[in-house]
Amino acid sequence: MAEILFKEGPMAGRRLTLSSERYTLGRRPDLDLPLDDAMASAEHAQLRFEDGAWSVVDLGSSNGTLLNNAKVRSSRLVPGDLIQIGGTSFVFHDGAAAAGIDARADELALVEKMRDHADRIRREVGKVIVGQREVLDQVLMCILANGHALLIGLPGMAKTLLVRTIARVLNLQFKRVQFTPDLMPGDIIGTDVLETNSATGEKVFRFIRGPIFCNLLLADEINRTPPKTQAALLEAMQEKMVTAGNTSYTLDEPFFVLATQNPIEQEGTYPLPEAQLDRFMFNIWVDYPAPHEEEEILRSTTGGARVEPQPVLTQADVLHLQSVVRKIPVSDHVIKYVTRLVGATRPQSANAPQVTKTYVSTGAGPRAGQYLILAAKAMAILEGRIHVSCADIRRAAPPVLRHRILTNFAADSEGLTPLSIVKKLLEEVPEPGPEAYTAAAPPP
Repeated sequence: MAEILFKEGPMAGRRLTLSSERYTLGRRPDLDLPLDDAMASAEHAQLRFEDGAWSVVDLGSSNGTLLNNAKVRSSRLVPGDLIQIGGTSFVFHDGAAAAGIDARADELALVEKMRDHADRIRREVGKVIVGQREVLDQVLMCILANGHALLIGLPGMAKTLLVRTIARVLNLQFKRVQFTPDLMPGDIIGTDVLETNSATGEKVFRFIRGPIFCNLLLADEINRTPPKTQAALLEAMQEKMVTAGNTSYTLDEPFFVLATQNPIEQEGTYPLPEAQLDRFMFNIWVDYPAPHEEEEILRSTTGGARVEPQPVLTQADVLHLQSVVRKIPVSDHVIKYVTRLVGATRPQSANAPQVTKTYVSTGAGPRAGQYLILAAKAMAILEGRIHVSCADIRRAAPPVLRHRILTNFAADSEGLTPLSIVKKLLEEVPEPGPEAYTAAAPPP
């Protein structure tokens, strides 16, 4: 609530809360705010609340209205402004604006501390997982951007252990579902069970929640279950709710799906349809460890007891960071670059490079651009920054685009993968130059 505090004049020391939208100040006793001040005009000035902000307006007074020691006819007010009317002066305060400033200051402080938090998260995860720094960073980016990730890697690459450890370090409720060919949607969502009411003897249905009611769901080997069961995740991933029978249930926030998939074992599997692949923000490749990392793995996993990782953030911290990610500003330059990069993946586009027209059958949709920007924002927060650059977009491009580009027979015959095409596009698509900002000349 806005208020004024009188500093000089007959009302010095008094505080007035501005509960109406207009106050007229002057010597006349019938005004909204009469001033017992001989130096003030009969109707000297007005305080008005218009378009969401307060302003001061001089009403043609004889000696003028001063704002911060300068005469004004009409001016918007900000907290701390000093207004002088005749021999009376007062300071304008806006509690809502001050609260907003305090909130922004808290958010900036949180972003600055996030670099230290990220280092602590890496250290705690590193107690269990050796290496995989880029994989961990990409998973954290997904979580901060409120997205979902698909982890693809060979068996024994600690994908499941990595997800479980991240859930512990972020203090998230974790559940794991092993996807098998006989898994049914009810095994994930939950089911209605017919029971007898002990008080009335009537038959009633009671919904028993499935494992999807958690903060972090690990869908292990998601391609081993039929499409009917895979599709049970679609509503949860997009709408953060599930439907059983005629009733919809909202999932608790935060909610993430991290799914794993084996890239070589294809017998008896059901590849994810493109519509569901597009729901995953990132496609994260979990590669072999480096030789020195593998030595450390062998040393630490065949010896004594493991050290348990400790929580670094809370669920409330994660939700707060997710809201801050949305507030990180993005320049038009970055947005234009994202539009160019995503458009370059579409072979039907007039500006598509030759590599796209030759080797791509289907390009990325608008969701790819949204995820590129959100991923870049999350990356900036992980590094304690409040600005996004095209370099952030380039770093986020491989995991965002590799599962949204479909190659044709020519690419398959030459051994070109979607990832190799993404790398070529990053080399060929330039950042916008001055010509991109030249506005059309107005008509004469």
